[in-house]
This record gives sequence, C-alpha cells and structure tokens, in this order.
Amino acid sequence: MEKINEIIFKELLKRGYSLDGKTRVWNISESRLMYITPEQAQAYLDLELSPDYNKEVIQKEVELIKRHIEEIIKKTGKDPLNVIDMGCGDGKKAEIFIEQLKGKMKLRYCPIDISDYMVNKAIERMSKMNVGEIVQSQWNISDFENIENISSLLRQNNFKKNLILILGNTIGNFEFHELMHQVSSSMKKSEVVLIGNGLSEKNIDTILKSYSGKMINNFLIKIPLQLGLKEDEIKFGARFKNSRVEIYYEIKTNKKISCLGKNIDFNEGDQIIVAVSYKYKKDILQKYLKMYFDEVKVFTLDDKSYALALCKK
Repeated sequence: MEKINEIIFKELLKRGYSLDGKTRVWNISESRLMYITPEQAQAYLDLELSPDYNKEVIQKEVELIKRHIEEIIKKTGKDPLNVIDMGCGDGKKAEIFIEQLKGKMKLRYCPIDISDYMVNKAIERMSKMNVGEIVQSQWNISDFENIENISSLLRQNNFKKNLILILGNTIGNFEFHELMHQVSSSMKKSEVVLIGNGLSEKNIDTILKSYSGKMINNFLIKIPLQLGLKEDEIKFGARFKNSRVEIYYEIKTNKKISCLGKNIDFNEGDQIIVAVSYKYKKDILQKYLKMYFDEVKVFTLDDKSYALALCKK
C-alpha cells in the first residue's frame, strides 16, 4: 500500500467535498500543501524555469519593475530598508528588484516562505549578490499569518522601515481580503508593499495555456500521488471559474484510501482541486487595494496581462 501523507489526508477529511451538479469536488487548494517536501519545492522551481512561466510571470514582472523602479524608490525613500520577501521561493522573483535597489540605500533582506528548502535557496542566491545583511532566523519559515510579528521584530537598530514584496502571482493563491488585511495590519505609516499578479483582461484561453503545460502537472501531481493515487488513476485539468484558474485532477476509477484509521472513498469522476490562482481586472484590483492602503498605483503592461501594484500605508 502506498504511503499517504497525513497532512494532505487530514486536509481532505476536514474540507470534505461539495457538489457541482452530480460531480463531487474536493477542494484542497492551499499553498502549504504544495511545498511539503523538498521534491515539491524543487518541482516548483523547475516550473519557474520553464519557457511559459518565465514569459508569463518572471519577464513581465522584470519589465514592470525596470520601467517603474525610480517611482518605487521614491515611495520607499532612501532610509535603511528591511526588504521582506513573502513567498520568496528561491529569491529569483526579488533578485532584479534587489539589484536595482542595491547601492541606493542600506538593505537587509528577509526571505519568508513556508518551505525551508525555498528559504535556503533564497539565502544562497542573495548571499552571492552581496546585498547587505540577510536575516536568518526561525521567522524565515512562516506564512502570512505571522507577517505582523515579523514586521515588528525587524524594525530594530538602524532598520526602522519595511518594504514588503509579494511577487510572482503569490496573492492569487490566497483569499484576497484576508491576505490584504494581514499585510496592511503589519505595516506602519509610510511603509510600502509591492505586489505582482496576473490580470484577467486578456483572453481566458491564453491564460489557461500557461497553466496547462507538462511542468505545472509535474509540480502539482505530487499532491494526489501523496494521497495514494497513481498517475494512471487521475487526469490533469485546468479551467477558469469563479474569477480564478483552478488546477484539478479528475479521478478515473473508484478508489478507497485509508490513513489514521479513516477511509475516504473516491468515485469515478470526482475532482480534486489542488491549486487556484485568482486573476483580477485592473480596476477591480485597484478598488480592492484602496480598501487597505492610503496610496495605490497599479502599473500594467501594454497588453494588460500583468500588473505591478505599489501601495503605501
């Protein structure tokens, strides 16, 4: 019998399923389940290197940051700055931004991620850049719920001001208002957060294409496999629904899984949603952000496919 990951199994038990017509839908889309193992974390880093992801996320953010770096610096000021990289991954998303700031002000880099594998990679990357001080503590391995504590602890010595980075479509994986409340509550007056996320202005088929490749399946299939399902028992799918991309696996045959003295029976046709990515129109994103920040400016590419939001408390 395949070894079942207890964390994922418990989440499945807790959430249960909902009905979409006659289809049972098990929604376990939660970021922490994507990076439980080093293998999962590395699969995501491999995805970031894929041509489609690099084109749709990395290069678009890089272009927007380079276009607007002077305005970003003007908003942050030139005092010593804690750069808090939320959902840091391997630091790749923040690297270009840090490179632009380096030498213009004193920096302290603090990578935050739920995966220690990712944090170690980010620390390794930034160490090679000689950006200044790099925070290494127990707070590095964390989620957004701890952002208020982390922000407060970092404001010490000469570093009294924080800049929060939430790049690479990270906000799309969370319930927007809950996340923005946590981020806003962690900020003091005049502090800045920089957010990068895809928009839904462009053709939905184009959006879905970037979520339907081999590399994203290689990354996310590790969730159902850790539930004891086999590759030939599931089918990968991506759709746009409820203002978000939903990545799911359809069960191809009846299957019972057992763990912790409990059983779950999957039926043929059941769907397990393993990841979601919310996309917003520019005006909606701007409207939502203005609920939490005093100053909001949303930069977009010419094709309105990606946004970089600069928000000041």
